[in-house]
Amino acid sequence: MNQPTTSPKPAGRRKFELDPRFQSYKGVWVFMEQNHGEIHPVSFELLGEGRKLADQLGVELAGIVVAGCDADADRFCAEAFFHGADLCYSLTHAALTHYRNQPYTQVLTDLVNRHQPEILLLGATTMGRDLAGSVATTLQTGLTADCTGLAIDLDNRSLAATRPTFGGSLLCTIVTLNYRPQMATVRPRVMSSPVRDTSRSGRILAEHPVLAETDIITKLLEFLPDDRRNETHLPFADIIVAGGRGLKRPDNFRLVWDLADALGAEVGATRPVVQAGWVTADRQIGQSGKTVRPKLYIAAGISGAVQHRVGMEGADVIIAINPDPDAPIFDFATYGIVANAMQILPALTAAFRQHTAAMKKAV
Repeated sequence: MNQPTTSPKPAGRRKFELDPRFQSYKGVWVFMEQNHGEIHPVSFELLGEGRKLADQLGVELAGIVVAGCDADADRFCAEAFFHGADLCYSLTHAALTHYRNQPYTQVLTDLVNRHQPEILLLGATTMGRDLAGSVATTLQTGLTADCTGLAIDLDNRSLAATRPTFGGSLLCTIVTLNYRPQMATVRPRVMSSPVRDTSRSGRILAEHPVLAETDIITKLLEFLPDDRRNETHLPFADIIVAGGRGLKRPDNFRLVWDLADALGAEVGATRPVVQAGWVTADRQIGQSGKTVRPKLYIAAGISGAVQHRVGMEGADVIIAINPDPDAPIFDFATYGIVANAMQILPALTAAFRQHTAAMKKAV
C-alpha cells in the first residue's frame, strides 16, 4: 500500500542578523570630492541620492569634506547643506590641500572607525576610484564600483547597489550583508543633482587631523593643467547627437557631425563605432565609455543594447532613429522615428539650419 506523501513546505526567507560588531553603525555619508577649489558635480548627484537613502533608513545624511584650510572647508560644507546634507565632517590640514592617496585614506579611515556610518558613497572618478579602493581595503569592508543604481533593502537595512556586469550585457545588484560601512562608487551623470536650496543649513563637526608631511611618501611638485581643459566635456553637454553601426559606413557618420553643428550639440558614439575607428574613444558613450545626462539625446542608427543604454538613459528627452521597429532603444526612448537615419539626419539638419537663419534674420 502506498503511503501518502506530503510536499515539503517552501523554505521562508532566512532572517538576516547583522554581526553585533556593526549594529551601532548608522548614517549615510557622501565624500565631497574637490579639486583646486571646486567641488566635483558628482558629489551633488550623490547627495541627492544619499538624501533618499537616508530618509528611507531614518538617519542623517553627512557630507565629508577634506580640505587644506578652514575657509575652503566651510565653503564646501555650505554647498553640502544646500544640496541636502544634515551635517558635515570637516577635516582640514595643509597636507590635505591636494589629493594624495596616503593622507586622504588615513583621515577618512580614522573618521569612519570613530563615527561608524552604515553607508559611504564616493564618485567613480579618477580620485574616487583610487580613494574608495584604499579605504575599503583598510576597513576590510565591501565595495561595489561603478554603480548605476542604489536602493535600500528595508528588511535588513542593506544597500542594494546595481551595476553592469559581463561586459555590460547584464545588470547585477550587489549587497554587502555582514560588513560595515557598505561602500559604493557611482559614475558621474548617472543620477540627477538636487535643486540647490540656499536656505538649508546644518551642523559642522570640524577636526584638524595630526599629519606630518615627512611621513607622506608622495610629494606634489607641480600642477600641469590638462591641455584639453577648454574643450567641451561630453558628460555635461546639454545636447548630444550620437551615431551607431546602423549608419553603415564611416562616411555616413558625417551626417551626425552636421546635425550636431546645426544644433550646437556634442557628438557621441557607440562602442562598435569607436572600435571601427569612425570616431575617437573620447566620444564613446556607454558602460565602457562616458555617462551623459543631456537635455536632449538624438540616437541615430543605435539599437539600444544595455552597454550603451546605461550611459545615456538619464537624458531628459531621447529621440531614437532606427529602421527596425523592434529595436530595444524604442522601449525607453521618449520619441521614436522608424526610418533610415541617412534620410532623416540631413532633413533635420536642413530644418534646423533654416530655422536658425530665420531667427537671425528676424533679429
